[in-house]
Amino acid sequence: MSASLLFPDPRAASDALTFAQRAARLGDGTVRLHADRGTLTLTCAPLAPRALGEPTPTILGLRAVRTDPELVCDLVVDAATLAPGEDPSRVSLPATAVTAAWAGVSPPRAGWTAVGQVPAARLAARAQGGIAAVAERMPTDAGEEVVHAIRSDVWGQPDETMNGLPSGVAFAAFALGFIRGEEEATIHQLGPWTRVSLVRGHVLTRTIVRSGLTPVRPTGAPA
Repeated sequence: MSASLLFPDPRAASDALTFAQRAARLGDGTVRLHADRGTLTLTCAPLAPRALGEPTPTILGLRAVRTDPELVCDLVVDAATLAPGEDPSRVSLPATAVTAAWAGVSPPRAGWTAVGQVPAARLAARAQGGIAAVAERMPTDAGEEVVHAIRSDVWGQPDETMNGLPSGVAFAAFALGFIRGEEEATIHQLGPWTRVSLVRGHVLTRTIVRSGLTPVRPTGAPA
């Protein structure tokens, strides 16, 4: 029998599968599964840099569901390989896990500070506008690198109507089905991380942290 995730009821299992199906169409198509103390956290990366120094922001989508209190796991899998189990309360896992560079950096779990709100309707509108912009700029038969470059440029732009957050935050919330009806999403910050929380899930983005030597400054008295 293949390994599987056990949930307290079919609804929770279905919830996890729905998130995985949406995540399979975004970013690299992988999902991180982290289970501990009765909660399974599913995380995907609709947008993430592919190379060191690339200006693409890291944008994660996160959904937490109840699971078997005895289940402990932390792995990354191809989201498309998760499937219904032998009974409605189980989700079957693939035979092997995969790797994803974005999964190596985890957002903090506590210590967040609330800094504002943004209407869910505004997130939906900005997401739809960005989707149209990507489609307009996409050339016919574009290669993978071109597609990534265009999406990164559109979704990486700061949006002042969303407290300066990257436009990709709105796209992630929209594409993952987090936006439902009228709601005020709350914005929290901690260090380089910002979290936008809705009832159905969270979107997190990480400010690019620059490292290396500081700029050389002139010394001595002016000439």
